Amino acid sequence: MKDTLKILLGAFLVSSMMACGGTGLESTASTPQATGKSVGQSGVKDDVSNPNVVQVAVGSADHSTLVAALQAADYVDALTNVGPFTVFAPTNAAFDQLPAGTLESLIKPENQRKLRDILEYHVLLGVYKKGDFVAGRKMGTADGRAVEIMVNESGDVLINGGKILGTVEASNGIIHVIDKVLVPN
Repeated sequence: MKDTLKILLGAFLVSSMMACGGTGLESTASTPQATGKSVGQSGVKDDVSNPNVVQVAVGSADHSTLVAALQAADYVDALTNVGPFTVFAPTNAAFDQLPAGTLESLIKPENQRKLRDILEYHVLLGVYKKGDFVAGRKMGTADGRAVEIMVNESGDVLINGGKILGTVEASNGIIHVIDKVLVPN
């Protein structure tokens, strides 16, 4: 009886592995862990699931400067995690409005912490849709400070004066595209 159970259990395990698309004997030599490289959540290859906030930004031609800043600040893994996050994503044009030399200075390795603080100032923990923003409300950001919400006569929502131009949902939160880089005081 025990031998029959072992055979059935073995057959079940083999058929389960085959049904999942593998034999269980595939090589892991190409994984970062097997090669000794350390990666975070951003190193997970997944072309099937809905994109997370970073993947959405990477796929947007209007956010290449933001993506470069996220990489320079070593903030990609944090925003690839489960979240949920609300991200205020400045466009490339918004970064162009910064004083000359500001961005170049911020992406230097010695200014990584300062850049990360600025990027964290663009992130709220939780998902806040445009309708959740109430005029005069202050909302805590991931860097521990607060942004102020304003709504103008036209109904446009402004975050510290930066207008929300559009909204994109992601698997781990929501992105509000804005026309201004939010710089903490």
